Amino acid sequence: MKPKLIIVSIAIAAMVTSAMAEEPDSVYIMPFAETHNTGRSGMKLKWSSDGENWEMLCDGRTVIRSDWGSWKTMINPCIERTADGEYLATWQISKSGQIYAQAKSENLITWERQRYFEKKKQIATKHSPIVKIGYNEMQAVINHFQYEDFKNAEYNERAEHDNARFLNLQPVNVDIKTDISKAKPISDMLIGVFFEDLSHAADGGLYAELIQNRDFEYCEDSFAREKNWTHDYAWSTSSGASLTITDIKPIHPNNKFYAVLDVTQVGGTLINSGFDGIYMKKGEKYDFSLFVSSIHSSAKKEFAEVRIVSKNGDIIAQNKISLNAKDWKQQTCTLIATADDTDARLEIMPLQTGTYALDMISLFPQNTFKGRKNGLRRDLAQLIADLQPRFIRFPGGCLAHGDGLDNMYDWKGSVGPLHERRHLPNIWHYHQTRGLGYFEYFQFCEDVGAEPLPIIAAGVSCQNSGLLHKSLIESGKMKSDLPELFSEGQQGGIPMDKMPQYIQDVLDLIEWANGNPRTSKWAKIRADAGHPAPFNLKYIGLGNEDMISEEFKIRFKMIYDVVKEYYPDITIIGTAGPDIKGIDYEEGWKYATELQVPIVDEHCYRPTGWYIYNQNFYDHYDRSKSKVYLGEWAARSYSHSQTSLESALAEALHMTNLERNGDIVCMTSYAPLLAKEGHIHWNPDLIYFNNSEVHPTASYYTQRMFGQNSGDEYIPAELNTDQQDRKVNLRIGQSVIRESKTGDIIIKLVNLLPISVNTNLYLPSLQGYNPIASTSILTGDIRSKTAIPVNGNLAIGEKFSYKMPQYSFTVIRITAK
Repeated sequence: MKPKLIIVSIAIAAMVTSAMAEEPDSVYIMPFAETHNTGRSGMKLKWSSDGENWEMLCDGRTVIRSDWGSWKTMINPCIERTADGEYLATWQISKSGQIYAQAKSENLITWERQRYFEKKKQIATKHSPIVKIGYNEMQAVINHFQYEDFKNAEYNERAEHDNARFLNLQPVNVDIKTDISKAKPISDMLIGVFFEDLSHAADGGLYAELIQNRDFEYCEDSFAREKNWTHDYAWSTSSGASLTITDIKPIHPNNKFYAVLDVTQVGGTLINSGFDGIYMKKGEKYDFSLFVSSIHSSAKKEFAEVRIVSKNGDIIAQNKISLNAKDWKQQTCTLIATADDTDARLEIMPLQTGTYALDMISLFPQNTFKGRKNGLRRDLAQLIADLQPRFIRFPGGCLAHGDGLDNMYDWKGSVGPLHERRHLPNIWHYHQTRGLGYFEYFQFCEDVGAEPLPIIAAGVSCQNSGLLHKSLIESGKMKSDLPELFSEGQQGGIPMDKMPQYIQDVLDLIEWANGNPRTSKWAKIRADAGHPAPFNLKYIGLGNEDMISEEFKIRFKMIYDVVKEYYPDITIIGTAGPDIKGIDYEEGWKYATELQVPIVDEHCYRPTGWYIYNQNFYDHYDRSKSKVYLGEWAARSYSHSQTSLESALAEALHMTNLERNGDIVCMTSYAPLLAKEGHIHWNPDLIYFNNSEVHPTASYYTQRMFGQNSGDEYIPAELNTDQQDRKVNLRIGQSVIRESKTGDIIIKLVNLLPISVNTNLYLPSLQGYNPIASTSILTGDIRSKTAIPVNGNLAIGEKFSYKMPQYSFTVIRITAK
């Protein structure tokens, strides 16, 4: 047999030599960008051996995308070879032709930070469209994309193909042996939640207010997706009444607009449709209030009938309210629902003719979470509380640094009396009343036993911002003093002469949260709101998914250094860009290491297969550097649709690996948290809801099972199977932890296979533990979006057996006696 092997080897070598002999030493490449989308798909390459006959390189794969602003435009890209042999890509990024971008690369695969500049005389506007490169350099690019294709094929593997993938798979047997002598401490803050007002998660969602546009501050400037997004949105009148919006004499400068209701005939009514209707529950009490100023009336005693009218026209709640007020005055009454309705409306009918200024018209259920005034919707808040989060991150996300410098979330505008709070357009293209503001966020954290984690912009706006800013300028509603170069993206950052005040705002936040009301102006505002005791703020997130530009670095360090100096007990969490790879990730970590930032925020949205094939992702992180906060992450199905059992199990698998790396990964939070049906801007989400129902997903139950079964000590375990197939073995996961407070041992088992797995578990030294453990099992159809865990019991010992159901996540909790 050996002579034949030698012959075959010689033949293969001859074929390779012959193929190489036919290859040219060099080829030509020509960059281009598609014009139909203004180059948003990035720079692609064509190649030719003779400069005349051209072929698409790697089927038109993108070698670099423009990162500038919201549009990511790339017009007329070109590449030239520099004197030191690097590739320099240049492209136009503004339609005016005044703004350009450049980036360097050694290999046409990885690129350095892009830089943006105004067109100068010394910058050539015409470049040769053709560059000569070595054939081996082109082959390296091809090899790179072929490897990416191979990995992406794995990452996009779907469970619906498992029956074919594992057609001849025999029963799988697994042994799991723990070694308690090698137990190590892990973070007790691992499971948290991240709330951002995305997909109408706040107003009309978690925030329990039932009246939409209560402050008449909706406006076209919000760049809303909905039509007719004006000051009277969600409001209408019946015959005999008319409504106008004015700003002549507002309640407060921050609450600029209000309504003037002119009633020319008794029976004229002001109507609000709520957020997709108003949900009323029989027997429940509701607090109604409004601010009124009587401009003119036909009666000395002025009243209005306030009523809730069902979809069928039945009055299901009513009361009277006084309209007597020479100047702005708040009037209140209580309504009691006599029937259920999911699509009711509010009607305010003055009982006399007259003209009335109205603002801050509110209808609030008394039955909020924990009974809080201006509180949260009870069922949604309870679902979040049931996760037992160790912390809550808020208010964003992209919302925190906003759609441009003028849209940053200012915490000061979100506290104090409701009618004095400053509304904001939402970066997700609708309105923020900010009735759910910093006080309510901190109060909610306290109510659920979670640490507050406010996110503060690091002196720059979102690297993707510009849509709102640009629309206002083009419409003539805003005059911009910014040059075109700074009209989008980070916009050059907060001007340096304004940075001292911005830094002071950050210090004032800490004082508001932790200070003494007797000595601190901002702490007194907290006390006046009903919380004299400090909130004991310990963490601040500085930045979110930022481009690690020089503008960012300078401003981040300015804030970071001052907070460290004045409040050394506050832990600052930095950022490493929007992804777990790329230039922002690399430079974000480099900068965090340089400044010795305690924790770095990473974001990771990946297909389900990525979590199967990257289980060692955190195993090799340097334990001497910053710890990791996985601040936004989720497993996405191939279609980016709502989460299913498949994505929930992939997340459970990843979380077993996060627990194993709980000494370096100290915090995690799934994202996004909430999405209102009919207003979904992002998929998947953890909890979907409408006005009357909540729909937790399978991913929600995965998070809850981890949150309710967390520990602070990891017990290493060796997992061995009787299988050789890598794809089989990678679909089985385990984690064993201990909660030091109770002594409980918690075992987590994940099976992403289409067959059950016979498991033998070895846990020596179980003396002092109960022989019956509790179990919680999440399983079902792999495509299910509604799978829920089932609880039970299991007899255990120092050696015991358990059969993992197909496609399942199991928690076994062994309690100390």
